[in-house]
Amino acid sequence: MNEQKKLDQPSAVDGNPPGMSVFAYGSVLLIGGYLGVLFTKSEIARWERVHKMFLFQEAHMYVIICVAIVVAMVSMAYIKHFGVTTIEGKPIKYEPKPYHKGVVIGGIMFGAGWAIAGACPGPIYAQIGAGEWMSILTLAGAMSGMFCYAALKPKLPH
Repeated sequence: MNEQKKLDQPSAVDGNPPGMSVFAYGSVLLIGGYLGVLFTKSEIARWERVHKMFLFQEAHMYVIICVAIVVAMVSMAYIKHFGVTTIEGKPIKYEPKPYHKGVVIGGIMFGAGWAIAGACPGPIYAQIGAGEWMSILTLAGAMSGMFCYAALKPKLPH
């Protein structure tokens, strides 16, 4: 009986974090594919759209960002009202991060990178999937920034 229980439970030994299943990976892949199509069709993965947003030449991106904020607000209210839990059954809680000068510095750096590259982290994959091969350099830059942040985190203002 004990052997059967061990076989039924995923573990970190087989390469999957505890609680992750093939269904979970498949779901993430489908949602990612859907978002890629959504990003491409709504043109938020186009460098020209992002460039025009930062030059205040058109409202396309601002409208999409505002819609995303409203969807997030409604979703958070739904989660809070109905007590939605994670796959593991844990309650979902939102804890805002404290505001400090590191947030301002990071926001400026993020915005500058977004304006130069024409993508924030999500649409990079949609750009690559759409055949914008220069986006591989954007991905490399994002990964480099992530590793640099991890290495410098103890020395940064938090």
